[in-house]
Order: sequence, then C-alpha cells, then structure tokens
Amino acid sequence: MTPETIARIKDLMEQASVYEEDLEESFILGGGPGGQKTNKTSNVVRLLHPPSGFQIRCGENRSREINRWLARRMLAEKILEREQGRKTALQQEREKKRRQKRRRSRRQKQKMLDDKHAHAEKKAMRRPVDY
Repeated sequence: MTPETIARIKDLMEQASVYEEDLEESFILGGGPGGQKTNKTSNVVRLLHPPSGFQIRCGENRSREINRWLARRMLAEKILEREQGRKTALQQEREKKRRQKRRRSRRQKQKMLDDKHAHAEKKAMRRPVDY
C-alpha cells in the first residue's frame, strides 16, 4: 500500500467518524486460493466497530497489513453508506449483476424473440437464389 492510499483511507475513516481506539481487531485463519500462505497463516482481518455495530471480515489479499487497511476502508464506506444513503461501487455492481440475471417478463421475452425472427428473415432474404 502506498502512503497516498493509506492517507485516503484515513480521510475516509475521518469522514465516517471511525477512530482507531473504537476498533476491535482480530486475525482469523485464512482460506481459499493462495495456497499455504493463506491457509496456514492468520491473515484474514476481522474488525468490530461497537459504536455502529458493524463487523467487517477482509481476506482479499495474502498480506495481513493490506487486509487491515482494506477492512478499514470497507468499514468506513459501509458507515458512510448508511449515514448518507449513498451506495458503494461494490453494491452498485452487485445490483447491476442481479438486474442482468433477472428473468424477463413474458412480454419482454416475446418481443425479443419476435425481433430475432424478423432479423433471421431479413438475413434469409440475402442468401443466393437456388435455380
């Protein structure tokens, strides 16, 4: 992590009124991809913020130090989101995926199929004529 990134996370924490003395930090045994480095070391960070009641678990990286800062950023974003009603980029991405996977209504599906049939007919007209 660069000093600039850490400074941005500290600013975000300040905006969300998250102070280091309020945080309860613990480290949990990791898992998932990353091999022995993640499976045998306690590199997953669990942050508990009693004033807000939020608990954040972060094991995105193999490095414990990077996970500590990422967890703080996630906590600050979550608190700001609740206070300001602002949605994080991650939450917006999740909602976009959910909308994309949602089933189409019968009307939408029928319109899509009609458009496909019309396009297929148009392409069929371009074929060479058999004599």
